[in-house]
Amino acid sequence: MPESVLHRPLLAWYDEEARDLPWRQTDTTPWAVMVSEFMLQQTPVSRVLPVYETWLRSWPTPSALAADSPGEAVRAWGRLGYPRRALRLHGAATAIRDRHGGAVPVAYDDLRALPGVGDYTAAAIASFGHGRRHVVLDTNVRRVLARLLEGAELPSSASVTVVERRRAEFVLPDDDLTAARWAAATMELGAVLCTARDPHCNACPVRALCTWQRAGAPPHAGPPRRGQTYAGTDRQCRGRLLGVLRDATGPVTAADLVRVWDDAPQRARALDSLVADGLAEPLDGDRFRLPTGR
Repeated sequence: MPESVLHRPLLAWYDEEARDLPWRQTDTTPWAVMVSEFMLQQTPVSRVLPVYETWLRSWPTPSALAADSPGEAVRAWGRLGYPRRALRLHGAATAIRDRHGGAVPVAYDDLRALPGVGDYTAAAIASFGHGRRHVVLDTNVRRVLARLLEGAELPSSASVTVVERRRAEFVLPDDDLTAARWAAATMELGAVLCTARDPHCNACPVRALCTWQRAGAPPHAGPPRRGQTYAGTDRQCRGRLLGVLRDATGPVTAADLVRVWDDAPQRARALDSLVADGLAEPLDGDRFRLPTGR
């Protein structure tokens, strides 16, 4: 299909219907975009918004975050989940201060070299933060393009394939700013209409062009996607222990941790993993604290 036929209705829909999110404002800095991308990984917008706003009030620039301790970043991360993202964002801020004069780099390769920045995040920051042309493939975009172009309900692979990336590149608008809007529009479509479990196809601006719809919306042919369990897992235990460290004004004792998780082997295993990940710092006297970076 001609690219313009596909672009026009989706971009027009996005201009009218896109959610009013702070990281999409015209005066948003590349750093604010970067913070949002770290926080939005596997976390819904509703949970991110209050933490994002507080974070940027505390650390409006990479250098401001780099000047504070990694433990304060973990504390401010709160209950967003996957707290190693806070450490990685602090590490990325430090690298930006030390290697790039405090300015979030524009070049994809420079972004990709920052701690915690993978292919998707580098492309998203370059696109949404700097208005550059890049293929931005998150879960939502991959699902939209699988349905729209391939005729499949879900992407065929858990990870991005070469064919998938080439297909996304083929339909990417040529100029930088339109490509950046296209990336945001396909992401928004996947988030609000072309969802995984309950797609609102009747409201879709590109339904008439959708290969999946024309094929009768066949169900996913691959293995079922399994949801993650949480209750009783080591991840839940880690979260409870980290919550004690985060809420404390000073070091905590092993006895403080017993109060939130009584399974001793699992508690010891989770605590060891927090220390190994740099999220907890052991002290003399069987005490622990958030990392100081010293």
